Amino acid sequence: MNGNHRPIPFLDLAGIHDAIADDLDLVWHSVRKHGYYTGGPEVDDFETAFATYCEASHCIGVGNGTDALELILTGLGIGRGDEVIVPANTFVATAEAVCAAGARPSFVDVNAATLLLDPAAAAAAITRATAAIIGVHLYGQMADVDALVALARRHGLAFIEDAAQAHGARFGSTRAGSAGIAAAFSFYPGKNLGAFGDGGSVVTSDPQLAERVRTIANHGRAVTDRHRHELAGRNSRLDTLQAGVLATKLPLLDESNARRAAAMACYRTLLPDGYEPLAEHPYAESVHHLAVVRTGARDRATAALTGAGIGWGIHYPVPCHQQPAFERFPAQAPVAEQAAGHILSLPMSPTLGEGDIARICAVLRGVRT
Repeated sequence: MNGNHRPIPFLDLAGIHDAIADDLDLVWHSVRKHGYYTGGPEVDDFETAFATYCEASHCIGVGNGTDALELILTGLGIGRGDEVIVPANTFVATAEAVCAAGARPSFVDVNAATLLLDPAAAAAAITRATAAIIGVHLYGQMADVDALVALARRHGLAFIEDAAQAHGARFGSTRAGSAGIAAAFSFYPGKNLGAFGDGGSVVTSDPQLAERVRTIANHGRAVTDRHRHELAGRNSRLDTLQAGVLATKLPLLDESNARRAAAMACYRTLLPDGYEPLAEHPYAESVHHLAVVRTGARDRATAALTGAGIGWGIHYPVPCHQQPAFERFPAQAPVAEQAAGHILSLPMSPTLGEGDIARICAVLRGVRT
């Protein structure tokens, strides 16, 4: 690496947190002082604020985003004998949750321009066993919820949002978290709204589902009587410290997302030939969780970036249906399979400046494509 240049991290968590260090310290001191490390007042405050932000009625803080998906499925009674449509291009957690609920993932292909769930492919995959469609809002962009919700309604299916990478995104006038029967969010530290560890939430405007999810996630405990266990539940709760961190960051989320959008616009201007950013649907307002490009020179590009002290990632190099864990669920997904060999995620942070992006693009310009 050239000693004249500082490293550019893939995600600048240190810079993000340094800017609000005093507020984060207050969270720690407050939780330490009152001592309610689970179920503290910060949890209620965050749940109320995040439900409002998502334009929904209820938010239930849970252990992580994977749990959130599984709890939605279980809360809806989806399990053994049911199929759930899942895009082949997603993080494995989407499929893991379906399997954990006892259902069978039905992997379908994605749109060639956005790499998000293709409504036509989803329609072709519906069978008598299909119970739900999970629309994954990948890379910060919402799937085509207009088409997918209409499809689900025509067939009497549940439409569930996997919004783990889409905090604050919109599709038309619809905010992520308000399109389907329920949405699952992850607050893993690297998300647009990230905690200091694992965390997640279920967001819904269905009061019965909200109560059932809250009950299942808290050992099957009745909402109105903590000594009565109505279901064989589990332990999946958002702890107080994480809720406090999230509540501190939430008012800054829109500004942070706007900075990500500005960084992505800069990439689109400065990227050299041979690096094609993914398309955005005309109705989509992405929050740019990741800056994904396609290139035929991925190996050479990643070697050059590493040599220059620049972070990078691949999301995702192996489609879900080709992972050993899910090979028993065969699928035809040629678009996802072809894209997997060419996608590359470039640095993306709200702290990323035009000079950083110019340097990244200069490195890429020196790679033979």
